[in-house]
Amino acid sequence: MAGEWIKYTVGDVAVCNPETYSPVEQWDFVNYLDTGNITNGTIDSIQYFTDHESLPSRARRKVRPGDIVYSTVRPNQKHYGIIAEPLPNMLVSTGFAVIRGREGKCETKYLYYFLTQPQLIEHLHSIADNSTSAYPSIKPSDIESLEVELPPLPEQRAIAHILGTLDDKIELNRRMSETLEQMARAIFKSWFVDFDPVRAKMDGRWRKGQTLPGLPAHLYDLFPDRLVDSELGEIPEGWELAPLPDLVEINPSRPLRKGEIAPYLDMANMPIRGHAPDAVVDRPFGSGMRFINGDTLVARITPCLENGKTAFVDFLQDGQVGWGSTEYIVLRPKPPLPEEFAYCLARSHAFREFAIQSMTGTSGRQRVQADSLEHFRLPRVPALVAEAFGRAITPLFARSSSAVRESRTLSAIRDALLPKLISGEIRIKDAEKFVEGAL
Repeated sequence: MAGEWIKYTVGDVAVCNPETYSPVEQWDFVNYLDTGNITNGTIDSIQYFTDHESLPSRARRKVRPGDIVYSTVRPNQKHYGIIAEPLPNMLVSTGFAVIRGREGKCETKYLYYFLTQPQLIEHLHSIADNSTSAYPSIKPSDIESLEVELPPLPEQRAIAHILGTLDDKIELNRRMSETLEQMARAIFKSWFVDFDPVRAKMDGRWRKGQTLPGLPAHLYDLFPDRLVDSELGEIPEGWELAPLPDLVEINPSRPLRKGEIAPYLDMANMPIRGHAPDAVVDRPFGSGMRFINGDTLVARITPCLENGKTAFVDFLQDGQVGWGSTEYIVLRPKPPLPEEFAYCLARSHAFREFAIQSMTGTSGRQRVQADSLEHFRLPRVPALVAEAFGRAITPLFARSSSAVRESRTLSAIRDALLPKLISGEIRIKDAEKFVEGAL
């Protein structure tokens, strides 16, 4: 390691929980971030409060631009990130340690990458596992006592820039993938929930040979001219209601021998948003649900079902069979419905509400039985409409999946560079050339 690198404790070069909100301040509103709403640098939601009576008592930590938030509960769940641009009147939970580098000593973003190294997360989680609290947790002092070797500030900034460039591209890909999937799901909702093409014809807004936004002229003849009443409300004329198994296989059989090494997806890595899981590992098959590319996985147990844990399988090799929790339900559309149909259906409000209402069992361990889904009914989609839907959404999912695969490659590069840059094992110029080639 270069001689100018100096050893400190984190507490020497950063301040932990520097600012606290007091109810006496009486802010008119609060934007609040809880520990479960940020994972691995990505915020999925922020709660907005105007009533101080309903503001959680844990909403106490103030943040400034560039601060690190690092959950002190179960560090291995990676509820951490950088608050680049805080919202007005933003507070975060006391379940976070808010960490800010001391000016002139430590670049906060460099410290963020130091604290998110896998081996350091494992170290902190081992401390949490041995804690005496009701659940595995660490104290801010556990972070402050960590030893960190710092290069001069210009080098800290350069290292943070290299790793941040990769993270920025990963985040861009995430947003692109999410947008493409939302477009596909919007088409599903328009065609099969709201029946917009039929309504547009009924209202006279869409005429033969005319193209409207989302309704190209060549689709005109595929849709009926009116809606008719059914037990579920209005549906397109000629699209009779059918039970789910008529259109979608539930838990289809997949061959996999006991003990065979195969890709394994655990519940922790099932996505709440988006179709792609965070990580899949190879593991000997024991017992669990088996799946192939094109299947949709739905978590059937509380609270995973309510939280929306759902995945579209497109991460296996050709001919490969994967497996996962016994708490999954596997869905597979029957031709001519495209494979993505089941995923869009599983994300729909009607399907999710039906599944949640069908849960049985003792409190805290409720689950929906696969045979309960046989009673879910939906309009039978005509073959030509199903094929047109496939042509519309399959390219969107393909582009979304491509962005996810690129992000996994970039994440692997970042994870490989991170410890080498933080330790000084690899030179900045060499890392810059490597990153340029990857991007």
